[in-house]
Amino acid sequence: MAALSAGSPSFIRNFSIHTTTSHSASVSPRIVLFAPLLKYSRRRDMAVCFVLEKEKTSVGEIEIFKHEEEESGSASSMAIVEETEDVSKQISDRIARKKSERQTYLIAAVLSSLGITSMAIFSVYYRFAWQTEGGEIPMTEMYGTFALSVGAAVGMEFWARWAHRSLWHASLWHMHESHHKPRDGPFELNDIFAIINAVPAIALLAYGFLNRGLIPGLCFGAGLGITLFGIAYMFVHDGLVHRRFPVGPIADVPYFQRVAAAHKIHHMDKFDGVPYGLFLGPKELEEVGGQEDLEKEINRRIKRRVNFD
Repeated sequence: MAALSAGSPSFIRNFSIHTTTSHSASVSPRIVLFAPLLKYSRRRDMAVCFVLEKEKTSVGEIEIFKHEEEESGSASSMAIVEETEDVSKQISDRIARKKSERQTYLIAAVLSSLGITSMAIFSVYYRFAWQTEGGEIPMTEMYGTFALSVGAAVGMEFWARWAHRSLWHASLWHMHESHHKPRDGPFELNDIFAIINAVPAIALLAYGFLNRGLIPGLCFGAGLGITLFGIAYMFVHDGLVHRRFPVGPIADVPYFQRVAAAHKIHHMDKFDGVPYGLFLGPKELEEVGGQEDLEKEINRRIKRRVNFD
């Protein structure tokens, strides 16, 4: 019996060769299946043994690590040296850090959403109560406020699409670039655009809240619409698409799944950056012939979610 111990690859530990010479007519039970080969008086019997070691890092852990890296928006950071001894530690550290980042951003998102939403509800209630004082109901002003709130929310999608293409991917790329790179921490420089968009919304709401009349009512409605769009954008874009915090049942809405898939294609730069919009991203992608890629991305995300749930 001759034993050969192999050092590479790692999962092969023992390799043994057993050779037997026989002039007998009997056939070894181990080689009965190879009887057609026994037409010479000299027979050779070779047995190869493999001893498999349990891998230190499971495939599931590596897939989770890759999944976390992909959702951060980085393609280069997905390169993993799986043969290193400390890969398990790298994975566990990365997952722990991502959980901490998501928790931090979730707290910020919930607090800001509750604060803005409560102020918006308070403002709407007192403004309409103010309008109805004295028994008169200014229907024109109230309808104008409602119409501008809806119009501003829809119009923000087209503003965001134009600004994304003409500003963020142009003169303001030095700020927006942080959104297309691996994020180190719960926040990124690109988040400042949310604050910039909040300034006119707050100004319009304040002016409309503190003044009476049709024009202030229209301004109040516009500020309210911008606020509603901002909250929806945060939950769908930051939460659902980039998984910066959990969004619960929002992830099960079929159209939002299409929105998320379309935006991920934007990060792939497959169609010159299209789509630049968010909520109308699927339609924008279809207009440039990206329907097939959109369906593939949707199926990929659904399959991956099933595997990790």
